[in-house]
Amino acid sequence: QVLLVESGGGLVQPGESLRLSCVASGFAFSRYHMSWYRQAPGKEREFVATITSTGANTNYADSVKGRFTISRDNGKNTVYLQMNSLKPEDTAVYYCKRSGYNEWGPGTQVTVSS
Repeated sequence: QVLLVESGGGLVQPGESLRLSCVASGFAFSRYHMSWYRQAPGKEREFVATITSTGANTNYADSVKGRFTISRDNGKNTVYLQMNSLKPEDTAVYYCKRSGYNEWGPGTQVTVSS
C-alpha cells in the first residue's frame, strides 16, 4: 500500500519561510521522480515542483521559481519543499506525488497572511 504523508505546513506571515516534508512508503522511493502540487481554495490543483529519482534535476512552476527548492533524501524516503519569501498567493494545501501515479496523501495546509 502506497502512503504519502505530508507535514510542515502552518500559518506564516508574508516573506517568511516554511519547509514541507513528505514521507513515502509502499514503493521503491529511490526509483521514482517525485513532485509537489498545491490546491488553493476554489482552484484546481496545480504543479509546483518536481525532482528526478536521484535528485540530480529539478523543475519548478514559474510562480515559485527562485523562491522554492525541492530536494529529497532517498535514505529516508522523504521529499522536501523549502519555501522562502512566501506570498499570500502561496496559500494552499500542498501535496506530494509519485510522478506518473494518481496517488495523493492528505496534504498539509500552508497559510500566508499578515
